[in-house]
Amino acid sequence: MRVVVVGGGVIGLLTALECVRYGAQVDLVEQGEIPYRYATSHDLIRVVRALHRGDAGLTGAAAGADRAWREVERRVGARFYHRVGALTAMPAGDVPANLALLAAGRVTGWPVPAGELPGRYPWIRFPAGLAAVFEPAAGAVLADRALAAVAGWLRGQPGVRLLPGHRVVGIDDAGFLRLAGGAVLAGDRVVVAAGPWSRELLPPILATDLTLYRQTVLSYAPAGPGWLPTPAIPSLGTPHGAWLMPPVAGLPARLSAASACRVVPELADRTTPERWRAHLVDQFRQLLVGFDPAAVVGATDGYYLAGAGGPVLAGYGGGTVWAYAACGGMSFKFAPLVAGALADRAVGRQPRRTGLPPLDRPLELARSGLKEETR
Repeated sequence: MRVVVVGGGVIGLLTALECVRYGAQVDLVEQGEIPYRYATSHDLIRVVRALHRGDAGLTGAAAGADRAWREVERRVGARFYHRVGALTAMPAGDVPANLALLAAGRVTGWPVPAGELPGRYPWIRFPAGLAAVFEPAAGAVLADRALAAVAGWLRGQPGVRLLPGHRVVGIDDAGFLRLAGGAVLAGDRVVVAAGPWSRELLPPILATDLTLYRQTVLSYAPAGPGWLPTPAIPSLGTPHGAWLMPPVAGLPARLSAASACRVVPELADRTTPERWRAHLVDQFRQLLVGFDPAAVVGATDGYYLAGAGGPVLAGYGGGTVWAYAACGGMSFKFAPLVAGALADRAVGRQPRRTGLPPLDRPLELARSGLKEETR
């Protein structure tokens, strides 16, 4: 069986890895280099943690994310996962319920009372009255190094063809892919994991339900070790949704906020507009003690897709084509689960249960519209 995977980001690369493990031949097609530097997942640092405040389903599904990423490390023989812990700020009254969510997934979590936050993290000004939950097992993936390691592993596998510089412009239900320039590529199964470019390749009934977002992130490298070590902080508890990825392996910290994410009509350049850089600088000047704007060593803009209810997994052509039609930080955390679900369907295995409804109950595209898979 030959599986054609479209997309050189984390979902495409890991799906190719899983298909190879099942004995399939794989063509990995990408419009740029492999891994693709403009993929949503090609970043310095991504956080892997279990707790999703108030959401038992996502927390339960994420409980094994730490283990899954360490297994990817083992398979490809590279180190890119670092345990740093994760701290989620929240009102004190929410702490017991969220600790219970972690406990249900057999994930260790510790309460951090509001009165202890300033003493433990004196370089951060948390909003008054907030407490937190700390996950000691949470980690940071050095994302670009992980993608390069998986791509390197694939290059060494018989039966794998990496096809950089091949832009796919169309896919039909029979598994034929049209490339820019007129060439045609065929597979027994096709997996579309093209990130923010997915809308160009999917049937309109799927593509029109996906929204394109643009996010600005700052790289911050202050002089001296005064605020180390710092855990990942997926929520600083601010009205703007500020978050922080810690400095790891000599890399700068990454700073951003939900308020720096905006809907855009199309993919454009990646140069950060000054207004968005200033927006984040103003926020973190208030949040980090001794914040130095001169220590902002970079600002990057990236794009991601999302459906109204989150990611979308859909099959069409009688299961010949499977598409994971969204991307973003959540997709990176769950990437090993997503890749496993895609590979199972691509090679005809019984799909594993993930605990994520979009993966466990994908959509089947019929001529009359969409219907939920019944298996």
